[in-house]
Amino acid sequence: MTTTTPENCLVAFLRGINLGKRRVKMADLRAHFETMDLNGVATFIASGNVIFDGAQEADIEDLERRLEEHLEERLGFYTDVIIRKFDEVARITRLPLVSEAEKEGFTVHVFFAGSELNQGAEATFRALETPDDGFRVIGREVLWLRRGRLTDSTVKAHHLQAAFGGVANTARKMDTLRRLVVKFGFHDDV
Repeated sequence: MTTTTPENCLVAFLRGINLGKRRVKMADLRAHFETMDLNGVATFIASGNVIFDGAQEADIEDLERRLEEHLEERLGFYTDVIIRKFDEVARITRLPLVSEAEKEGFTVHVFFAGSELNQGAEATFRALETPDDGFRVIGREVLWLRRGRLTDSTVKAHHLQAAFGGVANTARKMDTLRRLVVKFGFHDDV
């Protein structure tokens, strides 16, 4: 990734990779992205995080669809592909509300939505809140502030998916996003 700059770097978040029977080696995943003529491809941990040079990509939504089709054909299963610019990911890691929530004992999980959420999304997510579960909608991201283990929450996957209203999404822990930003060297201002 030596030629990739933060301005050109894209991050693809793949949903459900290496969960259940949806297994793929990261070397194979990199190769699939490279066969799509993407450069500077790297993966980060085995959960479907792919970083690459997006300087030549003018239409991100089209690239997401092409990658979804390509991966489904090659892997034998469908996975949502949600792409963000690297600087968008870095910006999320610096949100003041994140550090405030962490000081109060919350773990922050970031859901990346595949498209804009409907206007009522914030209220829908807020209706799920408990003393140990808070939600903040920021653009196409939903932050789940969770105190305690996820398995102990009364908020379950089907509640979250209903709140998304059919919009594709995938989640990462804030710690994972911070490590990704640091690993790829664009962390001077994180």
